[in-house]
Amino acid sequence: MKKVSLSDSGPKVSEAIYGFWRWTDEGAVTTTQIEKTVNLCLDLGINTFDHADVYGDHTIEEHFGKIIANKSFKREDIVLFSKCGIRMSDDKYLTYYDNSREHIINSINGSLKRLKTDYLDIFLLHQSDLLADPEETAMALAEIVTSGKAKHIGIANFTVFQHQLLASYLRIPIVTNHIELNLMNTTAIEDGRIDFIKQSFSKPLAWAPLAGGKILNGTDEKAVRLRAKLDEVGKKYDANIEQTAVAWLMKLGTLPIIGSLSEARIRNGASASDIKLSREDWYDIYQVVGK
Repeated sequence: MKKVSLSDSGPKVSEAIYGFWRWTDEGAVTTTQIEKTVNLCLDLGINTFDHADVYGDHTIEEHFGKIIANKSFKREDIVLFSKCGIRMSDDKYLTYYDNSREHIINSINGSLKRLKTDYLDIFLLHQSDLLADPEETAMALAEIVTSGKAKHIGIANFTVFQHQLLASYLRIPIVTNHIELNLMNTTAIEDGRIDFIKQSFSKPLAWAPLAGGKILNGTDEKAVRLRAKLDEVGKKYDANIEQTAVAWLMKLGTLPIIGSLSEARIRNGASASDIKLSREDWYDIYQVVGK
């Protein structure tokens, strides 16, 4: 799998990215399981890994840090992301957002400690905080870059206007926006987010590329119709439904974040980079869901 520049200022990442947001800590997750998945990804050419402080109730980064400490691979051979901004009340009743300077600095320090690394390749805000002072947030992000704690900054789940607002307070570039995008949810195309990210000389990262499995298993009319079209088009490329759905995202210039725990599905996502859909076939698929 080839490496591509995420933006005009870097970094270079694999065409597919592995994310840990579907991993939970319910007594079943072990460092060994995560290490097996990481090694599979590396064998497939996926060298870019997406974390957040809250994943697995703040445990997944710690597992990954043990793998880094074991020196199964060189730190410089992987590209490491983490995010902050989503918080929960003590009783876990309420989820809220916090992009204050204090939380940003505390969060990146915690992520670096858990991941056992001196720096992140990208540190991202997980959600827009409607109560944040954009100048304070921007200054905190600039501080972590100038201090060397992160090489680049990014955002996730921001609208175009939220993206523009934060960027207006920054002198360093926002290198990407993680957005939900898949063939069951193409609103990021229609509402201008894809265009704006590209206008900023960046590549969008698409989370939930298979709509949480709905593309493969959904029973509603739209999912059934889409699956039939993906099967039809995929046969031209000797590809299955999953590979074709991910290849559709890649043709758009987005980088899918694969989050499955299944080896077969990880392999399907990685191999999608070898499938080059024609313009006609891309639009044929899009017209099934883009109406």
